[in-house]
Amino acid sequence: MVRRSSLQEIREQTYKDRDAWWTVLLVDPVAVRLVRLVSPYRRITPNLLTGVATLFGLGAAACFAMQDRWWLVAGALLFHVSFIVDCMDGKIARLNGTGSLFGTWFDFMFDRLRVFGCALALFGGQYARTGSSAYMWVLAVVVFLDLSRYLNSQQMAKVRQSMRDQLVEARGPVPPPGPDDPAAQVIPHGPRARVRHLLHSHRIRTHLVSGIEFEMAVFIVGPLTGWVIQTPIVAGALLLAFELFLVFRLWQATRAFPVALAREHAAAAVSAAAPAQPQDADRKLSPAPHR
Repeated sequence: MVRRSSLQEIREQTYKDRDAWWTVLLVDPVAVRLVRLVSPYRRITPNLLTGVATLFGLGAAACFAMQDRWWLVAGALLFHVSFIVDCMDGKIARLNGTGSLFGTWFDFMFDRLRVFGCALALFGGQYARTGSSAYMWVLAVVVFLDLSRYLNSQQMAKVRQSMRDQLVEARGPVPPPGPDDPAAQVIPHGPRARVRHLLHSHRIRTHLVSGIEFEMAVFIVGPLTGWVIQTPIVAGALLLAFELFLVFRLWQATRAFPVALAREHAAAAVSAAAPAQPQDADRKLSPAPHR
């Protein structure tokens, strides 16, 4: 009989340390229970779940294309289901160790296919219904922001990882602080620090409007409320604001990086020279050998 992991075990092995608030609050509680049901069956692979999520996404697109109010609601619900299934594939990969490099590519490309298909159906359908060119402009903006957000995040991650690797190479690996380390017991001060601590304590990242929240606003909140144009405009503005803040922080980090790297090289040089000093002193104090 196949042992089924407990919910707590699945949470510990599959939850990310920080995630989007939409995922933490509205997706993970459902996804983790579905993962518990399907994880014993090794035929249900991450790539299979990605394909199922894509089918649900195409179903959402078909509903959006019908243009009617209740078809939009059905499309929004199907899109949310597709996102839940899409989150399951990563959890299954981490839980069963079945992830792959091809799976990473497969997941990214089919996610973009799902988003593009739903955007084309949603805004193209509303354009066909009303004849308003505003829907086509919003379509172009939604596709641009979705692609630019994910490409930008990948490039920023590469730059930050490169800086981390160079710093680690300069100073050597530093073990993470233990539970008794004073640095691990810092009490946050100030409203901003307290809000950050509160979010992190619930696994919610402070980047509150990311690509995930943007997609959910466009394809779920907009169709459910009927504000198909207004919601993407507001969500897009918030996404841009958060992205520009991240770019500004990256610019600050790259400006400070040469100084930090030089400091680490200097500290490493001093540390390497320190063990030799006592030996040199002992040689100076020892009596000269008799000839």
